[in-house]
Amino acid sequence: MKSKIPDNVVFSEDKGYNASLLPYSTNVGAPVIKMDDVVSWKSRGINNVNKEFENKFNELKEQYESLMIEYKWNELVYNAKFSFEPVIGEIYHLYSNNDGTNVLSLIAPNEWNKEHIGTFKLNSEKKWVRILY
Repeated sequence: MKSKIPDNVVFSEDKGYNASLLPYSTNVGAPVIKMDDVVSWKSRGINNVNKEFENKFNELKEQYESLMIEYKWNELVYNAKFSFEPVIGEIYHLYSNNDGTNVLSLIAPNEWNKEHIGTFKLNSEKKWVRILY
């Protein structure tokens, strides 16, 4: 009959007492080995990063749309007919003629019976900024 070895003793028939060689604790009083929940940590990290990317994408999208609107207004004003050199800081009004062309003028909408498209101001960068009039 073989001698019975207690359960809390690490003994292997092949290797004998090898508790000091094992990568895990073998003593009853040793701390609990607990696996970290890496999957949930990764999931939370991915969600946070995706939200940050989505917010940044939405900001860039809004900036792009705003830039495209500015570009279209500038294209419209620069393609309009005018026979003077606009002064920076001065307010100008854009009108539509009956033939479909646009005209830039200093005349205010309440002083002229034409279809008013918009009011603009030329800034120091030579960009037309639409203003409410």
